[in-house]
Amino acid sequence: MIRIVGLGPGDPGLLTLGSREALRAVGRAATVLAPPELVRFLESDGIAIERSLIADQGLFLRGSTEVIDVFADRIDERDLGLGVLGNPLSDFLGLPILLRALDRRKITAEIVPGMPRATLSASITMPLVPLPPGSTHHTWDDLVEIMARLRRSCPWDREQTHASLVRYLIEEAYEVVDAIEHGTDGELCEELGDLLFQIVFHSQLATERGKFSVADVIDGLSDKMIRRHPHVFGDVAVADVAGVWANWEALKSQEATGQSRTSKLDGIPAHMGALQRGQKMQEKAARVGFDWTNVRQITEKLAEELREFADARYNAGLLPAEDPHVREELGDVLFTVVNLARRLGIDAEGAMRDANAKFERRFRYMEAYAIASGRQLGDMTLDELEDLWQQAKIAA
Repeated sequence: MIRIVGLGPGDPGLLTLGSREALRAVGRAATVLAPPELVRFLESDGIAIERSLIADQGLFLRGSTEVIDVFADRIDERDLGLGVLGNPLSDFLGLPILLRALDRRKITAEIVPGMPRATLSASITMPLVPLPPGSTHHTWDDLVEIMARLRRSCPWDREQTHASLVRYLIEEAYEVVDAIEHGTDGELCEELGDLLFQIVFHSQLATERGKFSVADVIDGLSDKMIRRHPHVFGDVAVADVAGVWANWEALKSQEATGQSRTSKLDGIPAHMGALQRGQKMQEKAARVGFDWTNVRQITEKLAEELREFADARYNAGLLPAEDPHVREELGDVLFTVVNLARRLGIDAEGAMRDANAKFERRFRYMEAYAIASGRQLGDMTLDELEDLWQQAKIAA
């Protein structure tokens, strides 16, 4: 077996954990144009460097069939690592030729990605060129390079993991939603950038572990979109949106992820907001025909659930909050309301956000009015609060 491992731009400090562990597991390796400092680092890490296996490393890297064949003939029965600068999937032009040569000789090959050379300056051991001023238009490569530099030089960024970044990913997604619903185009642009940065951050962490890079994320997404839209990129015809959904679900079921699922409800995140998750489950159920015929049936069901909730409260006595049956019936009421929203084409989560924003706006008005009157809300009677609420409804 030969393990083809990406060495990154050449700085030992940028050798990913996945690449390092892959080479250490093999114990011996040949390297291609690796800087002396990196070779010494690998040797100090317990990896024996085989210096005579590759006759001309430059021609080998560029894909010389003759040089690669000589290398393949020299491989013995022992496992070997092959360290290639950058990411072998993007920076090793001779990779396809090498893989075919190994296949002819029945030699198994494994590929461990590394940090692409395009991520950072190839002369990483030299000071990087200063980043462009803020007025300069940056490129995608600039963003990836900025992320890599942050991971290398910023103490906070170095400490982060996929798990520690979850809260920021969720926060940024909600801030995008807030900008869409209440902000300006400029705010939306900024928040989308913050969300994109989280994706680049997670991709960088994975690159350092030798698992995948942001290029893999883009490739996977592009392939999926092309595969699931044959009516756009192929010759499949669909009549309407319902046809698009039906085709989408059929294609998803044929993919590896879809084949591993045992229920139509699989794949809905467990930590999604309760209203949003409920609506998503109802949408999936509706696609197989498990749905109400019309809105009237749902409103009748809602009235039924409210009666059952009232009965549960009556039977619970003085402490209904401690009765699990009351909680269950209230949940049924909420679930039916979500179903009503779905049937009307309304996003239940968004409607709830609107209701929250409206209540907050009116309640703040009440607080401000009370303070201007030299009073506190807590000092007012219920009738006074109701009057003030009605005033707030008109004003806010």
